[in-house]
Amino acid sequence: MESTAGTLHQLFDRNFLEYTSYVIRERAIPTIDDGLKPVQRRILQTLFNKEDGRFHKVANVVGETMKLHPHGDQSIFAALVNLSNKGYLITQQGNYGNIFTGDKASAARYIECRLSPLAKEILFNKDLTEYVESYDGRMIEPVTLPAKIPLLLLQGAEGIAVGMATKIMPHNFCELLDAQKKVLTGEEFTLYPDFLQKGFLDVSNYDDGNGKIRCRARIEEYNEKTILIKEIPYTTTTQSLTDSIEKAAKAGKIKIVSINDFTAEEVEIEIKLARGVYAKDTIKALYAFTDCEVSITPNLTLINNRTPETSTVSEVVKHNTYKLKNDLQRGLEIDLNRLEEKLHARLLEQIFIEERLYKRIEEKTSFNAVIKTIESGLADFADQLIRPVTREDIEKLLEIRIKRISRYDINRQQKEIRGIRKEIKGIKISLKDMVGFTISFLDNLLNKYGADYPRQTEIRSFSELVIRKVALSNLVVGYNRKSGFMGHLIKAEDEKDDQSVTCSEYDRLILIQTNGLYKVIPVTDKLFVGHDLQWFGIVKRDTVFNIIYRDGIGNVAYVKRFNSPKFILDKEYRLFPEHKRSKILLMSFGEEKFARVNLMPSSRARTNILDVVFDEYLIKGVSARGKRVSNRVVRRVVSATGPRIQLVKRNLQLPGLVQENDGIDPRDDSEGNS
Repeated sequence: MESTAGTLHQLFDRNFLEYTSYVIRERAIPTIDDGLKPVQRRILQTLFNKEDGRFHKVANVVGETMKLHPHGDQSIFAALVNLSNKGYLITQQGNYGNIFTGDKASAARYIECRLSPLAKEILFNKDLTEYVESYDGRMIEPVTLPAKIPLLLLQGAEGIAVGMATKIMPHNFCELLDAQKKVLTGEEFTLYPDFLQKGFLDVSNYDDGNGKIRCRARIEEYNEKTILIKEIPYTTTTQSLTDSIEKAAKAGKIKIVSINDFTAEEVEIEIKLARGVYAKDTIKALYAFTDCEVSITPNLTLINNRTPETSTVSEVVKHNTYKLKNDLQRGLEIDLNRLEEKLHARLLEQIFIEERLYKRIEEKTSFNAVIKTIESGLADFADQLIRPVTREDIEKLLEIRIKRISRYDINRQQKEIRGIRKEIKGIKISLKDMVGFTISFLDNLLNKYGADYPRQTEIRSFSELVIRKVALSNLVVGYNRKSGFMGHLIKAEDEKDDQSVTCSEYDRLILIQTNGLYKVIPVTDKLFVGHDLQWFGIVKRDTVFNIIYRDGIGNVAYVKRFNSPKFILDKEYRLFPEHKRSKILLMSFGEEKFARVNLMPSSRARTNILDVVFDEYLIKGVSARGKRVSNRVVRRVVSATGPRIQLVKRNLQLPGLVQENDGIDPRDDSEGNS
């Protein structure tokens, strides 16, 4: 049993690894060399095999591609439409769908296609292509196509394999070729994505193809009650965009009256706004709550030398540039070899006819004698030839017909030889400067096709939208002191005790109890908070809290100031030590706030009233004790509109007021501060 289980385990492991390798290399992940997946490569090779300058029925192309691709026709058709809609390699005729609206293409029998001029120029070269047998051995197919530009970055790619995925952004044609030129000259370069859907793009965190980007729609304010969406983010369609807007409207995050999609060749979505809502604020909400802004996380995974790896945009550009230089050099060397062979053949023919060597074989009775006679005749001209004469060369000379010899034109032959020598000279010059030749090749592509592919997406930096700031304040949170409940389903029992707060669902509320206990909670529909809630409100950064409280331990009042505290949601904190007699006497917010303190009467005191100017106290941490208000017991504290005594007339020694002359603050309590 153990042996059988082990054998099955090995079988499953082997089969799973084979399946994984197949899916990664043969279906989902593109190669770095030509930027294509196998199905795309087979489609392009089929179109090249059928190329005659005319359009071909897509159904026909799909059927022919099935001879190379071991999968169904639907996968081939979908790949062909997707490849065609990228706009570089296949010329369309018919309805191929709409990348803006998401409409699908017509059936394969109704639409036609052919290779684009760009594809024919940059993709195919039989001399540089390695071929293997197709899946059934009846045909041959290319391992990779000798692409002369970085197609992987030009078109982008997406794919999900077993245990890995790829998401490569498309880039601009002209910028890619300029980057290749900079690689050849040793200059620095930076590349960013470019999308047919246009829109705006923030590349602050692109990280050379493996970071994060944010795409936004181009939204225009037609008037204060009408918004137009003219361009959409990458990965969205007008249908998905309108769906997300309607969903946000139903959730109450934006208020609209209607939304209409008038998209045809250009995107146009019209949004009418509700009463009391204006375009400027709604545009921010659209970016925050709908697909008008999307975040994309690229992942540049590819196949390099039949092995999957994660690369970068810079590495892909450099790899393809060096490969281009090598391919161009190999192509020149092959052309040079062909021209030299052609020149050698023309020179042999010229010598054979002009020197009348064919006359020497008239009396020969055997073929070997003929060969030797011609060989000896050509030996006198060896210094004029490209290489030594072979038996095969002589046999070709002997195949020349008498008719051709009789019509031999010496001038035309010499002109052709001069042309071949000129071509050879040009190639040898190019081989000595392959960097310059490669740059010239790229410049030629830019001159021919660059105008057809301008940048579509505008690069700009987006500020982070704080959702709480752009959300509609459509909830009213109330507090009922009698029941002890608060929430947006609760109303105050008495209008005089109404502390209602208008907020959005994204706001955070800080609750402060009379005994100094406080915590921060999300907006809720109904929550029991007790009967002694001193105050609650929206958490706002840098709000200044002014508090006078009684410390129950010593029955002494303190004043303290602090900014909005940091917090963990639903965690309880304290403003001052817990004691049954400790309580908040007064709370106010901001600058230029005052309080009037009534002290316990004393026969030795000149006054029993003390004015507190909160601005005179330093803003410290929320855990600081604060400064003692007075050495005497505080009976009552009320809010005041201003100090009872003008600070410029400090000629009276009053407790609690800073004296102008001595510089001593009788409120200072060194033991009471932390």
